[in-house]
Amino acid sequence: MHREFETERLLIRPTLEQDAELIYLLMNTPKFIKYVGDRKIYSIEDAEKYIQAKMLPQLHSLGYSSYSLIIKANGEKIGTCGLYNREGVDGIDIGFGLLPQYEGLGYAYESSQRLIKVAFEEFEIEEIKAITSKENISSQRLLEKLGLEKIGTTKLPNEDDEILLYTKKKTNS
Repeated sequence: MHREFETERLLIRPTLEQDAELIYLLMNTPKFIKYVGDRKIYSIEDAEKYIQAKMLPQLHSLGYSSYSLIIKANGEKIGTCGLYNREGVDGIDIGFGLLPQYEGLGYAYESSQRLIKVAFEEFEIEEIKAITSKENISSQRLLEKLGLEKIGTTKLPNEDDEILLYTKKKTNS
């Protein structure tokens, strides 16, 4: 059984096949397609296959991956936050995405802050990386609020656009 985490408002648990509708909705939002890319998920079945092929293998091999964010008060699934072993990023990358109606309410910060703490304290990760597009100002602000520092740019494999690269090292305090 893989770990679940909580914050004051959220249950943060591994993304599983039962979250296919959330993944389908999230990956088809205009912001996700613009800033992350079109993952060609055109149905809930496509989302289920994506979870099985892309998220679960990392969860089983490393013990962490994508996490579904669920409001504790009402059980609503609102987005994802995760620790990703992403091709093209040297190290573990934190990423997040919310359904549009839940943006700007502090959920991405709350879940990311919790997962960074878990990464350093429980998964013994020494450094967290993050990537975002140059146009995604809200993501850049959130990464900086989380204490990540912009260290330059990079390109992911098979991608043309240069993206911003951030990092945060574990401190022994």
